[in-house]
Amino acid sequence: MTAPLDLLVLGNAIVDLIARTEEDFLTAQDVTKGAMQLIDEPRAESLFDAMGPTTVVSGGSGANTAVGAAMLGAKTAFIGKVRDDELGGLYAHELKAAGVGFPVVAATEGPATARCFVLVTPDGERTMSTYLGACQGLSPADVEPAVVESARVTYLEGYLWDPPAAKEAFRKAVKIAHGAGNAVALTLSDAFCVGRYREEFLGLIRDGSIDILFANIGELKSLYETEDAEAAVKALREERNGRGIHLLGLVTRSEEGALVVKGGEVRSVPATPVETVVDTTGAGDLFAAGFLAGHARGLDNVACARLGVLAAGQVIQHIGARPQVDLVTLAKEKGLL
Repeated sequence: MTAPLDLLVLGNAIVDLIARTEEDFLTAQDVTKGAMQLIDEPRAESLFDAMGPTTVVSGGSGANTAVGAAMLGAKTAFIGKVRDDELGGLYAHELKAAGVGFPVVAATEGPATARCFVLVTPDGERTMSTYLGACQGLSPADVEPAVVESARVTYLEGYLWDPPAAKEAFRKAVKIAHGAGNAVALTLSDAFCVGRYREEFLGLIRDGSIDILFANIGELKSLYETEDAEAAVKALREERNGRGIHLLGLVTRSEEGALVVKGGEVRSVPATPVETVVDTTGAGDLFAAGFLAGHARGLDNVACARLGVLAAGQVIQHIGARPQVDLVTLAKEKGLL
């Protein structure tokens, strides 16, 4: 695992159980459409029993990014915690089969492997209920210095900022990465997550812990406590760390594409045309995957963002957060690689 990596991801190791459903099922299960809610293990069991046929995928936001980048030719690895149970074994197997290194020892006691129930309504909107389980057990001991030192970019999943031990694992990874002269990226993950940790996330940006920030426009508005998208982008454009260096910001805006914010400049990248949106699960994750895979190839930031919107546009055209086409071939056909 100490061979050079393009991308190392720290995130929640969650098995996704994805099912198509109707609006009335959401009502019957008392879940809020389009939102993500945390649930306990008994609720996880009852919801699974009520669901119809499911697609099972080794997921979690960060893992989706690691797999997507690997599909685009990047050398990637993922650090996340699972239990030594059936789902934990499935998780590790699927990541490795996708070409993603997984250098973490499974827990032998404690909560079961995490799972996320993704309910997809006919309009493509996803509603998530998540049992975090074992993934909250990630600790600094799981962060191997040699692995972090080998990675050109270490990418941190904002969702994992909740557990104190995982927070310390983040800080350890940041210190090691910067000590080796490598970059650190953060994805804000969710507007509610930003609401809980706004000051801490801003602190990471402003103390120089973060070099690259990924956010959708809703998350960015939450970060800067404004309903005005232009004001939020302006605030990001002016963001500098303690050494006076501008942050590199990537902002996704659904059908409006993405923004590249760097050095006080904002560049717009249009979205990839999509005939039918089937499932928005993983769109932001795959945008980050495309961008970081392009970064590993030495592309400029706008070219990287174009690769990101291509990957995101593909993943929303089917169920689940794994592209079902050869992204490298598609990117070459579009003149992006």
